[in-house]
Amino acid sequence: MFSNAQLETTAPGAKLRPGRTRWWIVWTLFCSTVINYINRQTFSVLAPMLTRQFHLSHTSLGGILGAFQLAYALTWLFGGIVLDLVGTRIGLALAAAWWSVMSILTSLANSAMGFAVFRFLLGIGEGFNWPGASKAVAEWFPRQERSLAVAIFDSGSSVGGALAALAIPWIALTVGWRWSFAFSGSLGLIWLALWLRVYHPLDRHPRVRAPEVALIRAGMDAAVHSEKGGLRKWIDLVRNRNVWGVIFGRALTDPIWWFYVFWLPQYLSDARGFSLKAIAAFAWIPFVAADLGNFTGGWISGFCIRRGVSVVRARLWVCAVSCVPILAGIPASRVHSVYLALALICVALWGFASWSTMGLTFPSDLFPQDVVGTVTGLSGLAAGIVSTIFTLAVGAIVDRFSYVPAFLAAGLLPLFATAAVFLLIRPSKPAVCAAPHEK
Repeated sequence: MFSNAQLETTAPGAKLRPGRTRWWIVWTLFCSTVINYINRQTFSVLAPMLTRQFHLSHTSLGGILGAFQLAYALTWLFGGIVLDLVGTRIGLALAAAWWSVMSILTSLANSAMGFAVFRFLLGIGEGFNWPGASKAVAEWFPRQERSLAVAIFDSGSSVGGALAALAIPWIALTVGWRWSFAFSGSLGLIWLALWLRVYHPLDRHPRVRAPEVALIRAGMDAAVHSEKGGLRKWIDLVRNRNVWGVIFGRALTDPIWWFYVFWLPQYLSDARGFSLKAIAAFAWIPFVAADLGNFTGGWISGFCIRRGVSVVRARLWVCAVSCVPILAGIPASRVHSVYLALALICVALWGFASWSTMGLTFPSDLFPQDVVGTVTGLSGLAAGIVSTIFTLAVGAIVDRFSYVPAFLAAGLLPLFATAAVFLLIRPSKPAVCAAPHEK
């Protein structure tokens, strides 16, 4: 732990340059997110094969996907509270071990019920990843770097989705679909060893340098601890309009992501006649577009903050601009050309990912560190419940009508989300950015 004297002699502006421990941590979180998404996408990518083998309807498929989302939603809340109690290091380590084992065990499923049970158990573990990563960013990054850090770990979802679309069909066609689940699950156990070596709390990290600690602490615009303790702390959160802004923002945008993540392979099979090999060849492309969206939103908001725009205002306006490309998903289901449809989906996911990066950054911008995990968990709970309902509805709608109403809803939801964050979110205090420091 660094003394005040050490920090004063190596404060920002001194000759010693801050280290890069925080960037090693966020890239480790990126790897966690990649593996997390490979695990959850394994079933979705294999859905065309599994629906034929087990004679699943779209309604049954929606039930399996919904089972994951329900557990995932509940664990966002529970996981956020647990992470605030036990700490980021231990919490994420236990979660990764759990979801890895559950993914491996999914290879034993032989029915719709079996898949639903194992996907539910998988969701329990995977719900820890985003609250934990958001909490780590709040602990380790100054405000001017925070959106970029969120963009880095959040972009792992796009990379993981793309890698799953490329690798999982090849494994399934080569050695069988059961080995695909075993492969994806084993990756998390490898990551676990890396995480335990790289991550430690800021004041007890064995390899962090004093100038980096000073830079991080100088750039924190939220308190480390809440002013109130016990039950009053949680009551105040429920009454806080910023909490509800974050909740509504996430709840009205996350269903867009889950629609494309869960249903895109099945849509390409149903409506566009893609084989599993064709899905592997094309389904990864929209995830690359989403990856670019993460960094677009993170970079633009960080640029604005460095130029003197207040933190919250910069995040809000990125949300507003990001709504426009999301609308491109509406005509995707109606165009004749499959390539144009994929291009429109890419534009929509690019916009979504830019918006999502802001949504994930709001908790660390607005709340003390000891409740960031809880606020992130509350928003994830709401987002998961709405997304579960949306996923179940898509299955029923496709069985009765087509994919067109789902694409329409996915395009319009972010307009309501953006209205909610503009109406509800206010900075708790002026957040004027200090001059940026060289990393």
